[in-house]
Amino acid sequence: MQLDIESLRTFATVIDLGGMTRAAEALDVSQSAVSWKIKRLEEKVGRDLLIREGRTLRASRDGRELLDYARSIVSTHDEAVSRLESSELTGTVKLGTTEEVSAARMCDVLERFNRIHPAAKIEFVVESSPALDDMLNKGMLDVAVLQVLPNDQRPTDTVLWRDELIWMCSPEWTYEAGDVPLITFGDRGFYRPLAEGLLNQAGIDSWVSFSGPSIASVIGAAEAGLGVVVLAASSFESDLISWPRAAQLAELPMSCQIARSSPGESSRIATELIADIVSELGEE
Repeated sequence: MQLDIESLRTFATVIDLGGMTRAAEALDVSQSAVSWKIKRLEEKVGRDLLIREGRTLRASRDGRELLDYARSIVSTHDEAVSRLESSELTGTVKLGTTEEVSAARMCDVLERFNRIHPAAKIEFVVESSPALDDMLNKGMLDVAVLQVLPNDQRPTDTVLWRDELIWMCSPEWTYEAGDVPLITFGDRGFYRPLAEGLLNQAGIDSWVSFSGPSIASVIGAAEAGLGVVVLAASSFESDLISWPRAAQLAELPMSCQIARSSPGESSRIATELIADIVSELGEE
């Protein structure tokens, strides 16, 4: 006789929670899957393991005897899996990302990294791309996910995805003539020099009407009609429209989100983190 680990886990969960519906929710499976696993387990041992009392299930006499073994087997199994999935990697890695990187997706990367490398530590910061690059060059970061233009890519960079840049404005405030108020992410923002350069090239005067620290604040300013803004197409959802006057300007380049390590030979821990980032965030 061979007992299935997941059937034993399901059996113990049903007993702990007192029913198949709650067990299904806890295990993130369907109720029919729970019922099937319990039925298969009972068929293998040749005995009834559960007794129904109203809407509640409890272990039968044979079920109580199996329950202790089930808990022990499942616990030993999970401990072995956790140990084999983890590593002896130690040390601290300093990671920086831009706001364009999804917080949820990056948290998935960090959760997996922490689980596989429990003895390693991550220091995580969010900054603008120019600031991140400066921190990398000064050795203040080991790894960064930042935004660059194609001409600024380095041979050692790993491209995660490419994005279209677009001029955006409020439908009510299109600034189709005269000087242009510009919304930016501050003096060290990625888009400001690009936007000012294209406007100057077209002979259009501009000034910074709003400088914000986040995508939300910048989009809010644009929706309020405070000016026009350059953004990555995938970085937001909004009622903003393409700025009509952008047709007079040279085309915006594509941008690249890349993973970059600090100059010099990367540590093993930094190499492992980059591999996880590419696996989770990369286009491929």
